[in-house]
Amino acid sequence: NGEINVGDTIIAGNVVGHIRAMTDSRGRRIKKAGPSIPVEILGLPEVPQAGEILFAVDDDKTARQLVEKRKIKQREEQLHRSSKMSLDTLAAQMAAGDVKDLNIIIKADVQGSVEAVQQSLEKLTNEEVKINVIHGAVGAINESDIVLADVSNAIIIGFNVRPSQMIIDKAKETGVDIRLYSVIYNAIEDVENAMKGMLAPKIEEVVWGHAEVRQLFKVSGIGTIGGCYVTDGKIMRSSNVRVIRDDVVVYTGVLGSLQHEKDSVKEVVSGHECGLTVEKYNDIKIGDVIEAFGNVEVKRD
Repeated sequence: NGEINVGDTIIAGNVVGHIRAMTDSRGRRIKKAGPSIPVEILGLPEVPQAGEILFAVDDDKTARQLVEKRKIKQREEQLHRSSKMSLDTLAAQMAAGDVKDLNIIIKADVQGSVEAVQQSLEKLTNEEVKINVIHGAVGAINESDIVLADVSNAIIIGFNVRPSQMIIDKAKETGVDIRLYSVIYNAIEDVENAMKGMLAPKIEEVVWGHAEVRQLFKVSGIGTIGGCYVTDGKIMRSSNVRVIRDDVVVYTGVLGSLQHEKDSVKEVVSGHECGLTVEKYNDIKIGDVIEAFGNVEVKRD
């Protein structure tokens, strides 16, 4: 809407400048442009973020004050994200005297696991840090958990649950630390080591890919074969796998077989179909997600 002219003061996000020259879609120099006219503008001192709205304003001084306020707000948001609590930064924040309470949200597959994890973690409270389980519930990690963790500066501990990619992205965006476990002892050990400044795991789990079960085949002597579509990454014959139903892990084991177009294969990549079996597990259902994962050694400083 409106009109922009050569010489106008313009703002795009945190960038302020003046239109020194303007060309239309055919590369011809023009002096002004109205709605629905694509233009190329010369005059911004740096590249703005893609998607920013460009404003033409009358008052140069007001424009610069507005941009300065935006920069301050952006710095505050970055500081807020960088100060988020995580197990990796816990010891450093304790040493700096910044930590009094460690807030934790627990999500698990069954109520017994929620209570067991909560009781075990609360026993780690010491003179320096009080551990508060501010929320514990059965079911998948959802957006409400991310919001609660964000506003309360909490760590989310998931036990036998697997967050969706949307939830993982939301957690990264807000700086929320999600830790996933299938053994209660590992969760306790990680929090305890973080409090001692000794969190340095040498083995890290890597998720190789996901496949969605779209068909089922019952084969005598073999069991249930899942006709799957690999949605991301890859499924490897040597992978450990989790069977995930409604974002909750219902079985963890290893692949029994992997086929592509009736041939046994070592791996199937994203965008292709495959048939697979899970060793010692025949209760695969349509809609289940098969998550392939493995452990790798990582070098830690």
